[in-house]
Formats: sequence, C-alpha cells, structure tokens
Amino acid sequence: MLKTFANLFKVPELRFRILFTIGLVAIARLLAMIPTPGVDWAAIMSLQESLAKNAASGGLIAWFDTFTGGALTQCSVGTLSIWPYISAQIIIQLMAAVIPSLGRLQREGDAGRKTLNLYIRWLTIGICVFQAAMLANTMLNPERLGAGQIELVVMNPLAFYLMTVISMTGASMFVMWLGDQITERGIGNGVSLLIMINITSRLPVAVSDAVRRYFGVGGAQAQGSPWELILLLVFGFAVLLGTVALTQALRKIPIHSTRAISRGSAYGGGTTYLPLRVNYAGVMPIIFAGPILQLVGLLGRLEGTNAFTATLRRVGEQIALPTAGTHILLYGALILFFTFFWVATQFNAMNISDGLKRDGSYIPGIRPGMATAEYLDGVMTRVTLIGAVSLLAIAIIPLLLTARQVPYEIAGFFGGTSLLIIVGVALDTLRQLESQLVMRNYDGFLKHGRIAGRH
Repeated sequence: MLKTFANLFKVPELRFRILFTIGLVAIARLLAMIPTPGVDWAAIMSLQESLAKNAASGGLIAWFDTFTGGALTQCSVGTLSIWPYISAQIIIQLMAAVIPSLGRLQREGDAGRKTLNLYIRWLTIGICVFQAAMLANTMLNPERLGAGQIELVVMNPLAFYLMTVISMTGASMFVMWLGDQITERGIGNGVSLLIMINITSRLPVAVSDAVRRYFGVGGAQAQGSPWELILLLVFGFAVLLGTVALTQALRKIPIHSTRAISRGSAYGGGTTYLPLRVNYAGVMPIIFAGPILQLVGLLGRLEGTNAFTATLRRVGEQIALPTAGTHILLYGALILFFTFFWVATQFNAMNISDGLKRDGSYIPGIRPGMATAEYLDGVMTRVTLIGAVSLLAIAIIPLLLTARQVPYEIAGFFGGTSLLIIVGVALDTLRQLESQLVMRNYDGFLKHGRIAGRH
C-alpha cells in the first residue's frame, strides 16, 4: 500500500492533480473558518457553548453543522458551502421528471446539459440569497436557536443584512467554482469531495470527545468503560463493511447485443449486463427525511394555551427528540418513502427499453418493448426494497447510539448520511486513482475486485 501511494507521486501529472486538489480543498476549508463581518467572535464562542447541549442530542443545528464542517456555529462566510448548488441540482433533477422541456434538455447531449447547468447556477444564486438572508436574520436574533440573550452582531442591522448576503453568496459561488476546478484538473468529483472534507473535518472533535468519554482528560472521570469503546469500534467496523457492500451492490441484468448487416442478417452478437444499483437513491432519502422531521419538530416551540396548539406542541416535542420512538418510526417511514419516490422519478424503465431496442439489444427470454420495461420495473422494485431496508438500518444506527448516551459527534460517524457520503466519495476517488495508475502501468490499490493491478 505504501509503495502504491509512492507511485502516485512518481507520475508528474498525478502529482500535480493531487497537490492541486489538496490546495483547493484547503482554500475551501479556510472559508469555513472566516467569521462573517460584523459578528463578535467572543459572542460566537458563547453561542457554541450554549448550543453544545443541543448538539449532543443530534438536533437540526448539529446536523447542519456537520455538513458545513463546523462553519454554521462559527457564523463564517462559508456557512452555505456547496449545499445551495446541491439543492439546485436536486430541484432541477426532480423538475426534469415532470416538466417535458427540461426532460428534453437532459436527452439532448452536451448542448442540453450546458443549458441545464446554466439553469442550475442561476437557481443556486437565488437559493444562496434566500438562505443567507435567513441566516442573517437568525444571527440578529440568536435567541431563536435556543441560545439565550446573546448579542452576535455589532453593526447596523441593515448593513449587516446586505454584507452577509453578499459575502455568503459570493463564498458559496466561489466554493462551487472550486469544486468544478477539482473535477476538471484534480482528482475525483470536486463537489462530492468538498462535502466529504466538510464531514471528516469534524472527526478530530469526535476523537477528542471519545478520549474524554472513555479515558478522561485532565483528571476528569471517564464516563464509559474501555470495553465499551472496543465494542463500539468493532461495531463501527462491521457497519463500515456493510456500507461499502451497500454502496457497491449491483443487480446485473444480462443483455444480448447483435449487429445488423444487409439483407436483414446479423452477426457480432455479444453478451454484457445492465447494472441496477441496489442503493439507487444514494443518500437522497436521508437528506430529505432528516430536515423534514427536524422542521416539523419546530412545532414543539409553538406558544398558546388552546387545545389544538397544545396538541401540536406535544407532537412537535416527540418528533424533535431524535431518541424518541415516534421520531425513529417516522424517520424510517420517510426514508422508505423517499427511496421509492427517488427511484420512481429518476429510473425510467421505458427509456432504457427503447434504448436497448434501438441498439439491437435485448434481455434473453424477454420480448423487446413494453415487456422489457415491465420486467426492468419489477426487478428494480424488488432491488429497491432491499436497498431501502439496508439504508434504513444504516440511517437509524446513529439515533440508537445517541439513545445509549453516546454523544452525537461520535455517533454520527457510525452510520447515516455522514458514513454513506464518506464511503461513496472515498470509493469513487480510489477508483479514479486506480485507473490512472493502471493506465500508466503501475500496480493499483486493489489486487482483487473490479479493478485489479497488473499482477
């Protein structure tokens, strides 16, 4: 393995790509540490301390703070990070499934994709402005976060609004540009890589919390047994293996191809397969389900004495608590729903069937056309059920660990969106490095599997 890493730096082009990627990632992380102009740094420290209790239970603030790499609780200019761009991509993808004009653009090749990318960027700017304005309003009224009476802003409110919207929007668009540059000139998918770096930047915090919890620091008494830590690490390794298996799992549909020549005869037939991913929806169901539940949980802060308001408040309190049975049940139901919803909107069996028929390919034993589409739809439904249940199991592990009094900063790395993103991006980057090494006649990272070395 060490020899393989050394080979990465022997190739000048690979060495440039790796160092270029590291440099741009460092710039993106720097943006996450620069406070927004007009915010008192001492007040930010006080805010972080007051929110520590809520973060330990895995609330909405802790969820967003994880994916911004700690930028949210630091009130930095890079708080929005790459997420407005991701949101715009998701919105356009969903709209393309129901708006015919956008669907046609997806099928028009490079020209259509350029037009869609332009739409995504304009939508990104709109989302940035909206979210930055909401964050500015929250920083002007930090008591809405449950932080008590803290004065974060030390300048004129109107000027702070304007400065925050401009700085955060500009920082988010700059991070989007950094992601595009990493994709073109670096290693891996730039946007996904920046998200993974944001998540893993919280790993030192998790490690320090684990050391404090299981060994004690500075004379403080340990709160857990070292045996519990060993069991937790073994369990985490098993979850990691399961996440890798879920990310890589495919259902291979055999495809037989023919090549037609004159007078209707055919030759050159070959057999390949159509890969159907078990986890076709990826992390999207968890990304949809988590914030929805947390936002519904805000009903618990309703004020009023009438019976209807009191009922909504009790429901909101139960949903807002991540360790409550109601929260876990609704969370699981939403993950299952959004898994099938995403597959239904993004997987078009009829288009695949038409493409196979147009290319002279078919599934052995299945008639081309509608029969092929129905077969693919049935197989995908069964495969999606397996993927949805597996995704649900991985997603609720952090909630169950939190219920066992494990801090959310530690539990978040044992499943859920964080682990799925880290595993997916790491495997994708590894595959790209593998292909670059093998192409230049070097041994790759893997001796067995889909991509193997020269030996």
